[in-house]
Amino acid sequence: MSSQSAFAVHAKGEKSNGIRVQRTSKKKKSTDKMETENIKQEMLFIGKMVGDTQPKRMKKRKEKVTKASKEVVSASEDRVDESYTEEVDAFANSLRKTGEREKKGKRRAAADVENGAVEGAAKRAKKEKTVCKETGSVELGKKYLEWIISPVTTEQFFADSWEQRPLHIHRGDAKYYKDLFSTKELDRILRDQHVLYGKNLDVTSYSDEDGRQTHNPGGRAFPAVVWDYYNNGCSVRMLNPQTFSETVWKGCATLQEFFQSMVGANVYLTPPGTQGFAPHYDDVEVFMLQLEGKKRWRLYEPRSAQEKLPRFSSGNFAQDEIGEPCMDVILEAGDLIYMPRGTIHQGTCFPDQHSLHVTISCHQLTSFGDLLEKVVPAALKTAIEEDVEFRRGLPVDYLSYMGVSNSDNETKKRKAMMAVIEKLLKKLVDYAPVDAAVDQMGKRFMRDSLPPYLTPLEMGRCVQADGERWNAATNAVCNRVEIDPDTEIRLVRANAVRLVTEDEVVRLYYSVDNTREYHEMEEQFLEIDAEAAPAVEALTAAYPEYVRADKLPLDYLDNQMKVVQDLWERKLIVTRKKLESHYDD
Repeated sequence: MSSQSAFAVHAKGEKSNGIRVQRTSKKKKSTDKMETENIKQEMLFIGKMVGDTQPKRMKKRKEKVTKASKEVVSASEDRVDESYTEEVDAFANSLRKTGEREKKGKRRAAADVENGAVEGAAKRAKKEKTVCKETGSVELGKKYLEWIISPVTTEQFFADSWEQRPLHIHRGDAKYYKDLFSTKELDRILRDQHVLYGKNLDVTSYSDEDGRQTHNPGGRAFPAVVWDYYNNGCSVRMLNPQTFSETVWKGCATLQEFFQSMVGANVYLTPPGTQGFAPHYDDVEVFMLQLEGKKRWRLYEPRSAQEKLPRFSSGNFAQDEIGEPCMDVILEAGDLIYMPRGTIHQGTCFPDQHSLHVTISCHQLTSFGDLLEKVVPAALKTAIEEDVEFRRGLPVDYLSYMGVSNSDNETKKRKAMMAVIEKLLKKLVDYAPVDAAVDQMGKRFMRDSLPPYLTPLEMGRCVQADGERWNAATNAVCNRVEIDPDTEIRLVRANAVRLVTEDEVVRLYYSVDNTREYHEMEEQFLEIDAEAAPAVEALTAAYPEYVRADKLPLDYLDNQMKVVQDLWERKLIVTRKKLESHYDD
């Protein structure tokens, strides 16, 4: 690769010097010893991932791609990938089997390597890398939502419930969600992880006499203290289980690709016969999944039109402020309640058993109003600069017939001025930078969202696990790889990057460096030469199909390879196949 970079890396306000190490092609050296060593290393990796693979037959992509993607998608579109794509419609079953299969896989792979049974292990590995086409991340997110709301279809859900009315699904299957999270896992997290009161966990109680109370003592939440609070009737709320739980993170990261907004989660554990929170409404769309026990839920309509689909959550309500419930149901393990934002709700445990549920939330501050907050000021600024009508002076006597005190006086002058304002407001649409404002919403999404969950095989085809590594046996770097012009690549996820033009500078914002803790990282972006932007646009349009590096719409091969190398080194792309180590001595 060239020693120059097409992008400048920005992280926490720092700018990369763009230096890249020159890699020199050397004659491929392939011996039986090297092949054996490579297979052994592959077996150790496969042993870790064996429990997580569950290939399914994929649907052929039907959507037409744009003109740009047609020019860059390889002619080998119908070829199949050597990796699997995990299907979320079988998510429940895969969760139950993951732990057991992972342990078996590790033991089996370790035994193969230790006993020298490399050939048998390699054959098994090849079989487990079932050939199938990849489904895009948006489609996988839709399948995950379908699993959550089954048997209701997504079409029914968005037509009848989304932002309109609550939905209760009684499933009659207590084990349906059970592998997503459990009280046992909560206890393990408290023992193994550094969980802090206020930041990661709240201890709360509620009564009609005392209202909602928070009992956080501060510092780390040790399990003995948390369970003592619980035994004394306090509820436990984990504010960000996705930070500590692989399955919750996996679910949220999958869903955010479909909703294209931040998806978060809370876990609530309530002792028998208690209520942990006062009646209130939230500023997010809520999917409430009952994991253990049962709880009575009473839901109430918004109290006024102003509280319907609110932008911010409410305070605590008294019982006499909320009226009669519009829904009064018992949520049992395996059941679901969906609530549009603004739905007032309260839940009470039964005396004979505890309740554990997880809420998955999305679409916070993602309304037309939030978009227009960005559009209107920018449109007005442009209109004033470009249209003289917006710069004309107000009538010298406008204060005498305008203003609140004159609002009831329909004079001729007042009507004329209102007509001019109406005309200018209509013209404002012509200056509205809607697409630029949408890009700003996308930029915020990159900062807010979770890092994408990558399957083990995807990690093996990107910079995270492919490429150079240290060989302790030789005390040298091995597996030196190079991305070749015919290497096929795609974006790591459909919605893991966003191309944004700001102040005549093109930046590629991305979420792959985010952590599972909200806003722990500052916003991350690459600054791109304007001439390189079409390459990113082509990859975006082609996703989930793969594109040959030398087919990106740039003028010269050097430019194509610079862009690909920079995207690779930031983990923004994956390759169709693992890179081959042609360059080891």
